[in-house]
Amino acid sequence: MSELRMVELSAATIVAVNNLSLKPGQEQFLAPVSYGIAATVINPQTSWQRVILDRNEVVGFVSANFDSEAPEEHFRSVLWRINVDADDQGRGVGRYAVEALVEEARSRGVDHVDVIYEAGEGGPETFFHRVGFTPVGETEYGEVIAEIRITT
Repeated sequence: MSELRMVELSAATIVAVNNLSLKPGQEQFLAPVSYGIAATVINPQTSWQRVILDRNEVVGFVSANFDSEAPEEHFRSVLWRINVDADDQGRGVGRYAVEALVEEARSRGVDHVDVIYEAGEGGPETFFHRVGFTPVGETEYGEVIAEIRITT
């Protein structure tokens, strides 16, 4: 990991984000059912989307939502998606993205960030635990709801 930095998603970076590669088997964990259903009511004014660059190369993407009026509590402050290019996984890119998300949440006065994921071998559960998320519940579809508490 050399010079990681974060920039807003833009027309200049979206193609590279869409071309991020995954390790075999990871595609099945990209979008839990809950996210697909909630996506129909996401307010673009409350979304937070950032691209992670290493020097000038796109190596990751993180998308979150901060909406205190979302109908479901676990969608009020939520990590929607984190993608790190297959060749860059294990280098700290994902941790860097989560730390930046936590800082953003702190700056907004939020006391936690949720994430929803499907448990399973090869899935994101180990990563989420390693960066500080703790399971706190389950969605109506059997997906794990985990949170990371924000300390001041």
